[in-house]
Amino acid sequence: MKNKLLYKIILILGVLGLSVYFAFPLDKKINLGLDLKGGMHLVLKVDTAHLPEKAKADAVERALEVIRNRIDEFGVREPSIQRQGEDEIVVQLPGVTDRDRAIDIIGKTALLEFKLVSSEAEKLKEAIAGNTPEGFELKYAKEDNEPLLLEKQTILTGDALINASVRFDQSQFNEPIVGLQFNSEGAKKFAEITASNVGRRLAILLDGKVQSAPRIREAIPSGEAVITGRFAIEEAQDLSIILRVGSLPAPMHIEEERTIGPLLGQDSINKGVRASIIGSALVFLFMAVYYLLAGIVADTALLLNLLIILGGMGMLPVLFPGVSATLTLPGIAGIVLSLGMAVDANVLINERIREEISIGKSLASAIANGYSKAFSAILDSNVTTLIAAFLLFQFGTGPIRGFAVTLTIGIIASMFTAIVVTRTILEVLLKIGWLKSLPMFRLIKESKLDFIGKRKIFYAISLIVIAVGFTSYFMKGKHAYGIDFAGGQLQEYRFKNAPDIQKVRDTLKELNMEDASIQQFKDNPQVVLIRTAQDKTKALTEKLRQVFPQDDIQILRIERVGPVAGKHLKTKALYALIWSLIGILIYVAFRFKHFNFAAAGVIALFHDVAVALGFLALTGRQIDLLSITAFLTIAGYSINDTIVIYDRVRENSRLMRKMNLFELINLSVNQMLGRTILTSGVTLLTVIAILFYGGEVLSNFAFALLVGFISGVYSTIYIASPLVLAWQNRRERRL
Repeated sequence: MKNKLLYKIILILGVLGLSVYFAFPLDKKINLGLDLKGGMHLVLKVDTAHLPEKAKADAVERALEVIRNRIDEFGVREPSIQRQGEDEIVVQLPGVTDRDRAIDIIGKTALLEFKLVSSEAEKLKEAIAGNTPEGFELKYAKEDNEPLLLEKQTILTGDALINASVRFDQSQFNEPIVGLQFNSEGAKKFAEITASNVGRRLAILLDGKVQSAPRIREAIPSGEAVITGRFAIEEAQDLSIILRVGSLPAPMHIEEERTIGPLLGQDSINKGVRASIIGSALVFLFMAVYYLLAGIVADTALLLNLLIILGGMGMLPVLFPGVSATLTLPGIAGIVLSLGMAVDANVLINERIREEISIGKSLASAIANGYSKAFSAILDSNVTTLIAAFLLFQFGTGPIRGFAVTLTIGIIASMFTAIVVTRTILEVLLKIGWLKSLPMFRLIKESKLDFIGKRKIFYAISLIVIAVGFTSYFMKGKHAYGIDFAGGQLQEYRFKNAPDIQKVRDTLKELNMEDASIQQFKDNPQVVLIRTAQDKTKALTEKLRQVFPQDDIQILRIERVGPVAGKHLKTKALYALIWSLIGILIYVAFRFKHFNFAAAGVIALFHDVAVALGFLALTGRQIDLLSITAFLTIAGYSINDTIVIYDRVRENSRLMRKMNLFELINLSVNQMLGRTILTSGVTLLTVIAILFYGGEVLSNFAFALLVGFISGVYSTIYIASPLVLAWQNRRERRL
C-alpha cells in the first residue's frame, strides 16, 4: 500500500513536470489562432476543368508551390499552406488584414503574354462594330481604355522570364513601372520579334487584360521590357512579385474566406479570458463552499487539470510532427467547458463517498469504495464524450478542430486528475493523520417521486416542443443557416458612434445591395453586421466612410463561403452528427449489453439536439459551424447523465433482485437526482459565463449549450430512463 501510494505520487509529479515543460513559456509553446490575433483563412479551389488530362495531375501541386513562393515574397510570418482534398488549397496568413492585396497576390493567375497589335485601322473599325476578323481579338487598354485589335497568336509568354522588378520611368512624373528580364532563349526571341516588327505596337497582357501596348522603335537585343500602367508603388511591387515567381497553372476561386481584423482579435482574447476567469471562478467557489475540504481538493485537481491541458497542447507538435499547438476562441471555450465537465467526475466521487460514510463505513473505506463505485460511470461518460470530440475533429474545420482538440485533452486530463490526483491527495492526508472527517453540505436530499409513472405526459411535452421548434426551422428555410452552410458574405464593422441603421440601409441600396441583411447589437450598438450575397466589401467600406466621415470605421471581420463550400461544410457537419450517434449507440450497447439502453440513450440525446436546434430557430439565431460544435457537445454531455443513471440501475439490479425494472429505474433516478442537478448546474455556470462574457462570436454556441444542457437534465429523467421500459418487460430484473 505504501509503495503504491509512492508510485502514484511519482506519476503525478512526472505528469506535472512534463506539463510545465511543454506549456511554458506560453507564447513560445502555444500559438494563437487567426480568430485571436487576426489574419486570413482562405480555401482556394484550383479550376482544372479546362486543363488537358495529363496536365491535371500535378496542377494542384504546382499551384501550391507558386502560392508558397508568392507568400514568401510577400513577407508573411509563419504562414500555413496545405493541400486539402483533390483540388483545394488551404492558406492561413497570420497578421495579414489587407485582404484585397493578399487575395490579389494569391489568386491572380498571372499569365503574361505578348501579342502584336494590328496596324490596320479598317479592321479595328470592323471589330468595334462587332465583326472581329478571324485570327484577331478586340481588347481595351487598361491605362486609357483605348480599343486595340490584337493578333490571337501569343508570340512570347512569361515562362521565359527570369526576373521582374520595380523601376521608375524617366518622365517628369517619375511613375513606378515593372521591368522584365528574359532568359537567354526568351531574350533571343524577344530580339527577333522587335527587330522584325519595328514601328508596330506590342501589347503586354496579364490574365487577358492589356497592361500596356508600347510602340517598337528599334530592335531590343538586351532581353528586357517594361510594363507601364500608372501603378501605385504597392501595385507595382505586388505585380513584380507575381511575375517573378511565375503564373498559376490554372485559375483559382475562393471557396471560403475568413478575415479577422486585429481589433476583433484582441477583443476576442479579452472576452475569452474574461469568460474563462468568471466561469472558472464560479465553479471553484461552488466546489469549495459546497464540499468544503473535498471541494478544495477538487479545486486543486481542476487547477492541475488546466496545467495539463496547456502542457498537452504544447506537446502536440512533439507527438504529431507537423501539427501546431494553436489556441482558438472555440478552443478557449473548450477549455472552460472541459473544466466545467471535469466537475462531473468530482461530484460523482464525492457523492459516492458521502453515501459510504452515511452507511457507517470508516473514512478510509468510504474513500476507497467511493472511487471504486464511481469509476465505471466516469469511464463510460467520458468515453462517449471523447467519441463526439473525435468525430468533431474528423469532420470539423479550422477553429472547430481547435475546440475538439482542447476538449479531448481536457477530458483525458479530467479523468487523470479526478481519479488519480484527488484520491492520492486524500490518501496522503489520511496517511499523515490530517484527515479525520470529510463533512459536506447537502442541499438536495434523496427524493421519492414517481418520475417514470408520469412519462407519457412528458413524452407529449417533448413532442410539442420539438414540433414547434422544427416548424420554425423549416419555415425559415435557407434563412435558418449562417453563411457557413447557406453561402454568402458577412462583414462586421465597428463605428466610433452607434450609426443610424437607416442610413446604412440607404448606403446599401445605392450599391444595389437591397437584399443585404443588417444586424446591430443591443449591448454593443457601435458594431454592425452586414450579410450579403456578393463580395462588394471594398466599395461598401469606401461608401460607408463617405457617409459616416467622423466615425473612423474599422473592419472587424469578413467571412465568405461559396455555395459549393457551404454544401460541403453542411455535408461534413451532418456526417459528424450521424457518426457520433452511431458511435455512442455502439459503445453504450456494448457496455450495458442491452440494445434498449443504448437506443433510449441515443433517442434522448437526439431529443436534446432537436430542442437546441428548435430554440435557435425560434429565437432567430442562425445555425452555423459553431452550432454544430454545440450540438455534438450536447450529445456527449447528455449521454453522460444518462450513463450515470444506467450505471446506478445496473448496480441496484444486483442489490435489489426482487424489484422489477420499473421500480429499479424510478429508484435510481431518485437516488441520482441531486448529482444530476449539481453537475449540470455547475457546468451551466461556465456556459452562462461564455454566453454573457464571451462576445457575439460565441453567443450562438453558448446559447445552444445552455438550452441543450438544461434539456439534458430533463431528458435523462423523463426520456432516456423511461424509454428503457419500451423495449423490455416491466418484470424483467436482470441487466
